[in-house]
Formats: sequence, C-alpha cells, structure tokens
Amino acid sequence: MQAVSKKYFYKTLILLSLVILSNQIIAQVKRPIKIGLTLSGGGAKGLAHIGILKAIDSAGLKIDYISGTSMGAVIGSLYAIGYNANEIEHIARTMDWDKLFSNKITLRALSLEEKEEYGKYAIEIPFEDKKLNLPTGALESEELWIKLSELYFPVYRIKNFNDFSIPFVGIATDISNAEPVVQKSGEIITAVRASMAIPGVFTTVLDSGRALVDGGVIRNFPVVDVIDMGANFVIGSNVADGLLPAEKLTHPLMVLYQIASLIEKKGNKLQVDKTNVYIEQKLDRYTAGSFEKSDEIIDSGMAKGNELYPYFKKLADSLNLLSSNLSHSVNGRLPRIEYVYISDYEIKGLKSITPSAFLHSMNFENNTSYAPRHFAEMMRRAYGTREYNYIHYSLKPLEDGSTKIIFSVEESSPTYGKLAMHYNSFFGISIIANATTRNFLSPNSRSLITMNLSENFRVKAEHLQYIGRGKHVELIPSLQYESFNANTYKDFVKVGMYKLNYFVSDFKLQFANRRNFTTGFGVRYETEQFSPSIQSDFEINGHKNFFTNYAFFHFNNLNQPVYPNNGIKIYNEIGWVSHKAPNYSRSVFNFEFYKPISKNINLLGLLQNGINFSNQANDFNGFYIGGLNKMYRNQIVFAGLQDITIRSQSVSSAMLGIRWNVISDLYLIARANVLVNDYIKSTKLIQHPQWLSGGALTLAYKTLLGPIELSGMYSGNSKQLQAYINFGFSF
Repeated sequence: MQAVSKKYFYKTLILLSLVILSNQIIAQVKRPIKIGLTLSGGGAKGLAHIGILKAIDSAGLKIDYISGTSMGAVIGSLYAIGYNANEIEHIARTMDWDKLFSNKITLRALSLEEKEEYGKYAIEIPFEDKKLNLPTGALESEELWIKLSELYFPVYRIKNFNDFSIPFVGIATDISNAEPVVQKSGEIITAVRASMAIPGVFTTVLDSGRALVDGGVIRNFPVVDVIDMGANFVIGSNVADGLLPAEKLTHPLMVLYQIASLIEKKGNKLQVDKTNVYIEQKLDRYTAGSFEKSDEIIDSGMAKGNELYPYFKKLADSLNLLSSNLSHSVNGRLPRIEYVYISDYEIKGLKSITPSAFLHSMNFENNTSYAPRHFAEMMRRAYGTREYNYIHYSLKPLEDGSTKIIFSVEESSPTYGKLAMHYNSFFGISIIANATTRNFLSPNSRSLITMNLSENFRVKAEHLQYIGRGKHVELIPSLQYESFNANTYKDFVKVGMYKLNYFVSDFKLQFANRRNFTTGFGVRYETEQFSPSIQSDFEINGHKNFFTNYAFFHFNNLNQPVYPNNGIKIYNEIGWVSHKAPNYSRSVFNFEFYKPISKNINLLGLLQNGINFSNQANDFNGFYIGGLNKMYRNQIVFAGLQDITIRSQSVSSAMLGIRWNVISDLYLIARANVLVNDYIKSTKLIQHPQWLSGGALTLAYKTLLGPIELSGMYSGNSKQLQAYINFGFSF
C-alpha cells in the first residue's frame, strides 16, 4: 500500500489490538480512538478529496473531527454538516465552476440598459470621492457567496462548528499579522469563504475586525488543529504539491497561488509527521485553477479512494468490535429545512442608498417564508442594479421560532472609468473609453459617456433617469456622433470610398415591468452627410435630416453576454419619419435565438427585417447590408459580404448556425443565411427583389479582453471568398 506506510499500518493494528483487549472487561464501551480527518487546500485539486470521503463512507468508518483549508475547508465542512460523499460528488460534478469563480453577474438579473453595457470592457476602475477605490482582490464572486448560502442553509441555526454532525474547524490567515485563524464558530459561509480567499485573486473577508485570506498562506495542511480538537488518530489527505519550477509558472493564478504558499511550504513536513495515515495525491498534471478538468480530478481521487478502501474497512471493522452502536451511517446526518419564516430584518453598510430602495431592489417582504432559492433570486435582483459590490446575509433564529435576516452590504463606487480595445475588418483598430456615474446629475440616475478613439471617431452621451422607487419607468435622453469611412461597391466589387458623418439626438420614455423586456416610445432627430473620399463612377453625396416618432419593444433573456447558449433577444420598432421629401413609415425587427443541442453544441438563429415604406430618398436612412458583427445603426448583418456592401430601403434576412465549443474557450461557428432586398419600392410591393445567399466559418476564442474571431466568408452572388476579423466588442 503506497499511500499508507507499513510503519503506520502495523502501528495501527497493534494499537487497535491493545485497545480491544483492554476494553473486553468494560461493560459499557466508550470509543477510545478519536479519528480526525484533515483535508489540505489546493484549489481545483482539492476536489480529489471527495474520493477519500467516498472510501470512508463505503467502509463505514466514523470520522470524529475534521479540519480543512481552502478547498479542503469547502469539502470538509460540507461533510461535517451532514452531506454524504455521494451528495458532495454530485454537487462538484454539476457545479458551473466558471460561473462560480467569475466576477460576472447573471445576465438575466440585469436591466436591459445594463445588459447592453455589461461585459464589454476589459478594465473597469472604480472612483469614489475623486479617489481610486480598488478592491482587495480581483474577484468578489457574488455567485460564490450565493451558492455557499444555498449549500449551508440547512445549518443556519448552528453557530458553533462543534455542534455540526461532525465537529469542524477551518483555517484562514489574518493578513494584518500573518497569523493563522482557527475558525470554530460564527457563520460557516464566512469561515469557508475566508479560508479560500487566495490573496490577489479573491477579495479579503472582513470578520470581527480582521482581514482574512486563504489559510494556505500559513497552514495549508492543518493536522495540528484536528489534534487540538481531540483526535488521537489522524487521516490526512494532501493534494498540494511542492513549489512549482519556473517553467511551470505560466498563469497569473499559478503565480499568485505560489506566492501565497511560500510561507506554508516550510512547515508542511511538521504537519505530515503528525498524521497516522498520510495520503499524498499526485496531481502534477493539474493546477489550482484546473476547474475545467474537475471530473478528471474527482476520478483521480476516486481511484485513490478505491486503493485505500481495504485499509479503511479493516480499521472500521476493528473499531466497531468495541461497540455495536458505533456503526457509522452516511445518511440522514444533514438537517432537512426547506423554508424559514422571516419576521425581522437588519441592514448594515448602506451609505447613499435608502433601506426602502435596497429592499425594493431585492423584492424583499417581511413576515414571509423563504427557501434558499428565494434568497438567491433576491440577491441576483439586487446585483442586477449594479449598485452593490457585495450583498451577504446571515440568519438569526429568534425565540418565537421565526428568523431575523441580517444583510451586510457594500455599495458600488458611484463612478467607473472603463477601457477596452477593439479591432474589426471594417472599423480598424480603436480604443474604447467610457465613464459611467450614478446619481451625479440627479438622484436615482445613471449617466455615461463613451468614445471610440480611432480614425473612425464615435462619441455617445446618455442619461437614464429612473422615475419612482420601483424603477419601472425610465426617461432616457441621449446624443451620439460618428464619422467613418465606408467603401462603395458596384456588382460586389469595391469601386470607391465615402465618408459618413452622422448625428442623432434621441429622447425616449420606456416602461420596464420586468428585467427582460421594456416597451415605450420616443422621438429622434437624425442628420446624415455623405461625401466622397475616393472618387468613383458610383458615388454617395448629400445631406439629409430626419425626425422620427417611434414606438418600440425590447426583450432579452440571454444567459450570458459572450456566446450565449440559451435565450432569445428581440427588438421591434415602428415609426413615422418626417423630412423634406414625402414622409414615410418605418419598421425594424431583429430576432436572435440560442438553443443548446448538447453540452458543447448550440443552435443559433437570426431574423432581420428593415423597411422604409414609400421612401424615395434612396440611400439616406436606408439599411446597410454586410458584416458579421452588429456595429452601427440600420445594419443588417450578413455572412458572405463585407460591411455596407449594399444599401436598401427594404430588407429581410434569415440566418441559421451551429456553434461548437471545441474545448475550454475555443469555439467553431458555422453560419448560413439568405436575404431578399429591394422588394418594396415607392408605393408598390414586390418589385424585382434581389436574392442573396452566403455563409461563414469562424474560429473564435474567448479571452479576458473579449472574443477573437477569424472568419472566412463566401457569397454565391459575389463569388468571392473573403476574410473577416473581429477582436473585442464594438462601441
């Protein structure tokens, strides 16, 4: 047996034999050996501990005490409160780790206006009182808090960790004095979150006036702590490797984790020597951040557990000879609590936001019963306002059997500076800068200004004013100016270039009864000016002004901003356009959908329609056909043609595609589309329409700075194979 030395094995058998003999004369047997289980930290590699727990459960071995650090604290505490190994395995295999360890709010929790801005910027810098207000770590991870709150809900009444089904301690580090913090009581969620707060990766956890970070900084393998609890026989599972060589420090997370572990590595051998059974799990192929390989890591732990099962079984059988009532059951240890009745509440940490506004943002009502999923929904709703850095809650049992909920809140910085980089075959390279501030021009509002700094200049200013506490009514005035060069085409061949200068002033009133959709009406003033940059026999030249009265409907329940795999998005607008030429009605419709076919394959579709009824102004205020990414007004994206290859007053198109998640963040996307244009001319319908067809194959990679997309396009009309490149997000 490699994992358990022969020395430990024989020592254990001798010890057990002596114990059994000494207790044969005792009528009432009290278990003389107290088994402690210690689980090390190790990030994703800590999931291998589950296999050890499964072997322990299968053998019927009773664990008396548990200590853990970081991921070991997560796995160990779940086992301690009453989840059996099978349940923990199910949790780990079905967990969305990317979502859990990201700083991304669930897209469906955001209002539509916030969805349009969310996730577009690589850098977001908070300002408060004209000073930088940087977080203590890269990730607050709202979803992590929410998930932990759900998992530990059954023991919300237990504040002393000795009162769990199995007594437990978690290890954190007080970053102010570099001392270990042995967490024995309080909120188990706070204790676990502090134990896994890798410095520089996760924000520090403030608890009882202390700033806590990952316990692995000081004590990654806390054997001494389980001994202090009363264990006289220790089983230790260690997934942490020694320090990595320079050539393997290839990822920021690996560097930060190594820095965090420098102090602890020196004391690790002292902890190992105190174990009776030392289990070293060799997981050199993985890193602390290898959550995408979670199933493989769990399987590796299962193999190690199967190897150890015979030993655990002999140990359990020997101990059970002492008393028949000491047999270990792995079922029924977790308290079953489905709802709590909230009769009182307290809010800590609010500054500028009123308590009533906070409660309303969560849709919280006092004197109501709640299940864990209800608390999760409330928190996501509040996060969706983007007015809070974090929202934590704890539940305090009251004497009458009801419960008081205590919210701990930190408001977001009122102002953010944001930066992103964008490259596109049409627009070229640009830097996108944004400033967003809340409640600056007026209370209960959000204002922003965005600039596209490149040869093709764009700037937009927008003010969103909420009306009423519920924020269901919104006034949105905005101004936008853009200037860019576009090619002219004749028979799909580039023949020249023109410059477009465009200005729009928009004022709309909208009603947002739910977060997924809004409806409303507005008035828009637009001016367009075309002038040739490179002369050709086909030129666009002139100037037009438009006033448009319009009504609109907008729906968006996509599940994520980049490469969504579920949901639909709809925008429909009808309007009446007034200008010097005869007035005309106008209709715009966009419908896109995403549907999973399998775990890694998604079906995607896009329907587009744009019609200027009876418009005789030809190119002015028309629809521009071409390109793979939506970047400018009146665009009809079309796989197979470059941007603004065709201009038309009436367009309808349909696209269908398949997106394959090849591995991790690498995607392969195939799209095919058909289009008909110029089927409405003047007052007559269906006048010699032009049909187009095309397709594109895209290799895409999702990065922290945005998606990188390399596409090959072909149209049966142009008979040309064309390249199309996009990096990041457009304005």
